[in-house]
Amino acid sequence: MTASPDAQTPSSEADESEPAAPAKAEEEAAGNGGLSGGEASGPARGPDQPSGERAALPYGMPGKPLARGPFLFGLVGGLGVLTAIAIGQLITSSFSVIILIVVAMFLAAGLNPAVETLQRRGMKRRTSISIVFAGVIVMFGLFGLAIVPPVSQESADFIAAVPGYFDQLTANPTLRQLDSDYQLLPKLAAFVTDTLAPSLASGVVGAGLVVLDGVFTGLTLLVLMLYFLGSLHTIKEYFLKLVPASRRSRTEAITDEILSGIGGYVAGNVLISVIAGALSWAFLTIAGARYALALALVIALTDLIPLVGATIGAVLVSGVAFLQSVPLGIACAIFFVIYQQVENYLIYPRVMKRSVDVAPAVTVIAALFGGALLGIVGALLAIPVAAAIALIIREVVLPRQARS
Repeated sequence: MTASPDAQTPSSEADESEPAAPAKAEEEAAGNGGLSGGEASGPARGPDQPSGERAALPYGMPGKPLARGPFLFGLVGGLGVLTAIAIGQLITSSFSVIILIVVAMFLAAGLNPAVETLQRRGMKRRTSISIVFAGVIVMFGLFGLAIVPPVSQESADFIAAVPGYFDQLTANPTLRQLDSDYQLLPKLAAFVTDTLAPSLASGVVGAGLVVLDGVFTGLTLLVLMLYFLGSLHTIKEYFLKLVPASRRSRTEAITDEILSGIGGYVAGNVLISVIAGALSWAFLTIAGARYALALALVIALTDLIPLVGATIGAVLVSGVAFLQSVPLGIACAIFFVIYQQVENYLIYPRVMKRSVDVAPAVTVIAALFGGALLGIVGALLAIPVAAAIALIIREVVLPRQARS
């Protein structure tokens, strides 16, 4: 049998109305800000709104998103550029403070193994930090006591000897003849009074300001190092909370390994410097050099700088020895050449073998780049940073590449 047209009309209307329902639902969802589920059920309700929805949306249902027109796009882009410029200027103006904070964190991480060693012997962490920090203060104090008296004594001797030097010059027959012919002494006196004295005065004031700035920077560094050393575990745990829970244990293990490497590098570098200073002091004392302890401390301090530190210290001390006597200067030059070979090929590899697992070529390249970027601070930080990068590549990047 053939169905009548009237019987087919309801079914066809029902078929045509079915696609309209999803379209209407999409329009309602778009009108509610693109939300779905319970959030797209309608506008914010009044007091009779269910408690679950009020807890999820305490400030009501969000409205429609802003239209993404060209004006809004340009405004957001301009604000982004201004923000980037402001951040760049902020970093540039506070670069010295950032470097100070980084150095303080590096020293805190380097001293942390000594603190943990005292903790393993039954001491509390605060007591261990106090002992280590007191040791650092004593070291700085001894260095100052060894350096300041010789410098003060030599300065006082030079100032006291200046009149004698002037009398010797005026008593010289050749200088007297030149003075009678060209009036050199009045011109020299005028130069000293008008030009040299103001320059020396400004130089003394500038040197005093540099010393005060260095003292203030050193005290700030010590205070920051103390705070970072006391809160090192808290800082580490806070940053580990930012890592997903599935990767947190592995990230913690890698972080502990990096901190252990930094501590080993600092301890090894200090040990090498102590050896260099002790051997230099013994040699200079036997050779009869004046201010042997102060010169040995200069060797120990410059030996902390990778690659070029030992050479700089050897040149400085040998130059001071040459001023005392030529044979002493030659003996010092020979001693430091021999010692640098022993340190580079015997002492340094043995001490650093267990702390930083970095190839020698990578060490040299890292120190060169660090020195070019941040000077002495960059050279000091470059080797442990290179060791940390090598550890991350070995433990994270290479296994991922092997699985892919």
